Amino acid sequence: MPEQRGREHHRNRTAETLREEISILIGGELSDPRIGSATVTEVALNPGGKSGQVYVAVEGDQAEEDNTLAGLIAARGYIHSILLDRMGVKRIPDLTFHIDRSEKMTARLDTILARVKKRTKKALPPVAS
Repeated sequence: MPEQRGREHHRNRTAETLREEISILIGGELSDPRIGSATVTEVALNPGGKSGQVYVAVEGDQAEEDNTLAGLIAARGYIHSILLDRMGVKRIPDLTFHIDRSEKMTARLDTILARVKKRTKKALPPVAS
């Protein structure tokens, strides 16, 4: 049975509110030194709305990403309690944190495609008119 539009709209609004509030928390209210410069790129809630995934982009290398993820997992209970208080709802979805590497992959693909394009340009003989 298809999901009702109202439920989907509510889930999208909840996900966006969670994204904004978690961004604020990561930006300045969490004092864990492991959490580096990070931005929340997306919050994806499951259809039931009882759980969801938080995708975080971290500036830095693999070690920085691992430290930030460990800090966020350690602060999960604190984040949950603050969100519960700020949003004024009965229940907050159970959130799991993941590193979002899509921007780094996109940048890497762009450089590879630029190299391939440059090589094919050099390899092609000039066109005679």
